[in-house]
Amino acid sequence: MQLWRDGVAQAAAERLGGRPASDAEGRTEAERVFLHMGRTMKEDLEAVVERLKPLFPADFHVVAAYAESYHAHFAAQLAALTQFELCPRDSYMLLVWVQNLYPNDILNSPKLAPELQGVRLGTLLPPTQIRLLEATFLSNEVASVRELMARALELESNRWTQDVAPQRLDARCHSELAIDIIQIISQGHAKAESITLDLGTQIKPLLLVELATFLRSYQRAFDEFLERCRQLRNYRANVIANINNCLSFRTSVEQRWQTPPDLRSSLLSPLNELKSHGFDTLLQSLFGDLKPLFKRFTQTRWAAPQQTLEEIISAVAERMPEFSELQDCFREELLEVVHLHLVKEYIARLCKRRLVLKTAEQQQQLAGHVQANAQLIQQFCTQNGSPATWLHHALPTLAEIIRLQDPSAIKIEVATYSTWYPDFSKGHLSAILAIKGNLSSSDAKSIRSILDINTGPHEPSKALFSLIKVG
Repeated sequence: MQLWRDGVAQAAAERLGGRPASDAEGRTEAERVFLHMGRTMKEDLEAVVERLKPLFPADFHVVAAYAESYHAHFAAQLAALTQFELCPRDSYMLLVWVQNLYPNDILNSPKLAPELQGVRLGTLLPPTQIRLLEATFLSNEVASVRELMARALELESNRWTQDVAPQRLDARCHSELAIDIIQIISQGHAKAESITLDLGTQIKPLLLVELATFLRSYQRAFDEFLERCRQLRNYRANVIANINNCLSFRTSVEQRWQTPPDLRSSLLSPLNELKSHGFDTLLQSLFGDLKPLFKRFTQTRWAAPQQTLEEIISAVAERMPEFSELQDCFREELLEVVHLHLVKEYIARLCKRRLVLKTAEQQQQLAGHVQANAQLIQQFCTQNGSPATWLHHALPTLAEIIRLQDPSAIKIEVATYSTWYPDFSKGHLSAILAIKGNLSSSDAKSIRSILDINTGPHEPSKALFSLIKVG
């Protein structure tokens, strides 16, 4: 029996120690050795099950004897390999064999699994060695992902500065950067999962932290481009392509990668900043053109507000085609910025304290203009896709405050208004009440005191009045 066992061990050493066939697939020496030993062991053990087992008495446990000898030789070869410093590719391949291919594809293969039940072969390497290799793999893989992402950003930012026009996809400006980065992250995750699912779980937060760092670098590179390259011919197209990039990133962060809330905000924050800086750039010249038109309200003492506003709206309408290459969701978000700008600038003009109306009739006339203008702004912005329903009350309620003559009724409007717009301050209210030349100072003071009443915690609201300076 012992002589036979020695013969089996010798056969295992000869079979597994043979030189692996050279291949044209560019595998490393270590990869060829793993493949040769894995394939040989599987084929030989299957042959033992089919041909030798029926010829031997049961007490020889022939399959177990061969499996143990092959396992011992395989393990000795791997232990010898780990004495050397392995390149990242080989240490990854070593882990794939130890943790996945060997236990799952060889020992657990359909022909061998039933025969090896009860045979305790153990792992090819000691657990401490496996943990060490896994830690090395994680650090190598994270470094590789970091390098690949940095290279992708460098190539992309060179295209912007060299004034290369972005691709057009479905009539939208398109850049491959987001697709490349998401692929790099996904491949790093898949590579870890190809060793064990647990390693996939371990690497995921590490990769997302790298992604957050990358997105901050991306945002900085984009800001630099915005600052330095205004004179380039494809400047606006590249700004739009980068804003459009945020969609793929945002979808992956919010839907695909189940990120914890704190990490999610550090991933989304650079994207929101990039988008907002991009919007500012795209809208800068339009807002510059609107400035003198808004000034006309106060310069003419609100003599023909309807005509002035129509000019403002047609100036905006004229520029709308410039934003057609944005993704629909970003075009809507940009329209919300335009909508906010129109409402904010209009209120800022009302707050200039240049207009004092002594009679109820004059106040009603101005209120009518403001109401009609509010409707025109809302109609134009909504038709063009602005989702900013939160702005709908901003002007009509101010018109109502200007129109009303009864201080108690004004107080009710002000109280309601301050719950919609918590940043509506006493300064803003005073500026609006200053229009009402027939309002006594004691009534004005009493109305202002309504804003002292704390109506409890407000839901987080968007800024409107905090953007409007009052004297």
